[in-house]
Amino acid sequence: MDNMKKLLFIVAASAALLWSCKSSNQGEVVGVADRPYFEDIDLKGMVFINQGNYTMGAGVQNVTYGRTPQPRKMQISSFFMDETEITNNEYRQFVYAVRDSIARRILGEAGVDGFLIEEDKYGEPLDPPILNYKKKIDYADAEIRQTLIDGGFYIIDINHRRVVDVSKMNYEYYFIDYVQAAEKENGVQAKSEHRGTSFAVRPKGLNNRNSQIQREYVNIYPDTLCWVHDYAYSMNEDYARSYFSSPAYDNYPVVGVSWRQARAFCVWRSNMLNNYLESINYSQLNDFRLPTESEWEFAARGGIQAQSYPWGGPYVRNPNGCFLANYEPLKGAYDDDGGVRTLMVGHYAPNDYGLYDMAGNVSEWCLDAFNESTYIVANAITPYYHYDAKDDDPLAMKKKVIRGGSWKDQKYFIQVQTRDYEFMDTAKCYIGFRCVQPYLGRIKGDNLRTASNVAR
Repeated sequence: MDNMKKLLFIVAASAALLWSCKSSNQGEVVGVADRPYFEDIDLKGMVFINQGNYTMGAGVQNVTYGRTPQPRKMQISSFFMDETEITNNEYRQFVYAVRDSIARRILGEAGVDGFLIEEDKYGEPLDPPILNYKKKIDYADAEIRQTLIDGGFYIIDINHRRVVDVSKMNYEYYFIDYVQAAEKENGVQAKSEHRGTSFAVRPKGLNNRNSQIQREYVNIYPDTLCWVHDYAYSMNEDYARSYFSSPAYDNYPVVGVSWRQARAFCVWRSNMLNNYLESINYSQLNDFRLPTESEWEFAARGGIQAQSYPWGGPYVRNPNGCFLANYEPLKGAYDDDGGVRTLMVGHYAPNDYGLYDMAGNVSEWCLDAFNESTYIVANAITPYYHYDAKDDDPLAMKKKVIRGGSWKDQKYFIQVQTRDYEFMDTAKCYIGFRCVQPYLGRIKGDNLRTASNVAR
């Protein structure tokens, strides 16, 4: 009997010990601990656009009734948008990053120490090695310079100087086409236990995303000759020589950038930010991308419904008679608005969301493929018309939406509801872009530059 009491005491003591040492969740669902830290980040140069709905395509003018308007109520999710178009100097940061990556690859493959990382942190070999971005490149160093010369990094220009060969500035990246991955024909066939019925149970893209990975390889240097190409019998050679290279144009919108180059910039910008956030143990943010056509128009309106311009309308001058955008006023009097070609970004007042140059200066690439029937076929919730054209697709399938009009356009084209297009692999001296980032997380009050979406 004493032995039985002793055994019961041991069991009871053990149970009490286990109860006191139980896990901190106490049997409840409390989530996974030690997740990377996350808080709202005040993205430099971007404005927060709060979610809302508006009538897409609504306006007061339809020139010659040539394009049938199809206004439709659309719902837009929250996002961040660059307050200005991407400038020459901002795009130059991308060019320099690609340049330095190419130089590191040449130096590493030539055996110059420190430019390739060949082992991971556990000492396991990396195949292929990765670039060491912490290693600085001294372009003035004689050994490094000669190695780059031997590797074809430089060419001789017309002034007999060694300059970087911009034809080698190619940016390679990979992405998943989620629209294609979600197609039913990409599904995995399975057999139901009920009467042997076959059906698609899950897209391959969700089961095996590697099967949907696509590769892009883009030369990212702007087409500086677009100034000459776009306007024959016009003295634009000076702009071809200096517009992208001179510090005088640092804060002017970058042009000569195709849709594919603009998308590559967004990928690079996303990687740069998320690599930094990962290094400080923050959760990654959503990727930067081009705005959808519906996001662009929603942002351009600045909360003002059914008007034609970012400042409202219907006029293009303020009460003092000053023009409110950089476009082609008065049938060719280009300088009457203050600029003959492009102007420095932010030259005119912003709209009510704090966004500059949503009308005029340069037209802007949107993410969407261009289709006359977009307003009809697109979903009303964050509408987006997607087609990722391949090189061998017909030319008509390579149209991408541009919005906002430019310095060379009449006022019809700077209206917020006006749609236009250009081909995705072309670069023009009147087309630039800006980025958006889909909103992730909660609003943290004063840390966000918040735009009101209350229509007046």
